[in-house]
Amino acid sequence: MSTTEHEIKLTGLSGSSLLGFMSALGTLNTLGSISEAAGVKMRWTPDGSSFRPSITLPTALDSEALLRLLDQELKAHAGHATTTFAPDLKVTAKRFRLLAERQCEAYLSHQDHRGASVVAAFGCDAISNEEGNIEDTAFRTMSGAGHQHFLAFMNDLAKETNSEHLREALFGPWRYRDPSPIMRWDDEDDRRYALRWDEPSKDPVRTVRGANRLAIAALPLFTVVPVSSSTVATTAFRGRKSNDTFVTWPLWSGWLGIDAVRSVLSRSELQRSEVASPQLGSLGILTVCRSQRITLGKYRNFTPAEAL
Repeated sequence: MSTTEHEIKLTGLSGSSLLGFMSALGTLNTLGSISEAAGVKMRWTPDGSSFRPSITLPTALDSEALLRLLDQELKAHAGHATTTFAPDLKVTAKRFRLLAERQCEAYLSHQDHRGASVVAAFGCDAISNEEGNIEDTAFRTMSGAGHQHFLAFMNDLAKETNSEHLREALFGPWRYRDPSPIMRWDDEDDRRYALRWDEPSKDPVRTVRGANRLAIAALPLFTVVPVSSSTVATTAFRGRKSNDTFVTWPLWSGWLGIDAVRSVLSRSELQRSEVASPQLGSLGILTVCRSQRITLGKYRNFTPAEAL
């Protein structure tokens, strides 16, 4: 596809950052559900030491119209049942199954196209842990300790994020001026004392709110599925323990729609220790990035990504 006036480069997003990559996918996934942007596609192009995403739209939308559409759609998620049924994903299989059934019914009756895919990305009620709770997404970074709540933070971000937050996230520069909540998907959220000159507890959290909100919208692309009678896996992840869990993502050169992106994310070659498959190059994949999920006390964080 040739460059047209409908192409918009998202200069604020870096593909070598997990938060940047997820924000890009969240933008694509959100626009794909809006009639004015149906058929939206995305590609990545080299930019210095990283890669930046561009989107192409079937209709001529400038950056202001894009921000307006995103803001309206994302705000509509505030108060949704998927982020208000509990503050965290530490819930019983029975309770989660009831949520899933209601969201499936809403989808099949054309009342709500969002909820079912969100639930599928949160966890799986077919497998429970020793406490009787669901096995949940590998993206979950908190469960209530220190008043940090995974689902409640999502709902807060849906309510509090505005178009100016989205502008900074999409077009930059990222200034890290916004207070919590954070989803802890940014490597900047790793606030260990050994990595800082001052005590973290005395240093207020600063983040890019719009990037966190857009990244949440990418979760439906990362489904949680059972892989054995006692284990689940999250798309793009390998490992489940505190010291062996990694997320891997590709950056591609061709224009891909949301269904093609979903397929590329699930390629098994991406999860190998050494990613050097000729098939990936034939798919137009420019590079592959990997980040380790680490556990620090009662929280999880992600390390800076490495190019494979």
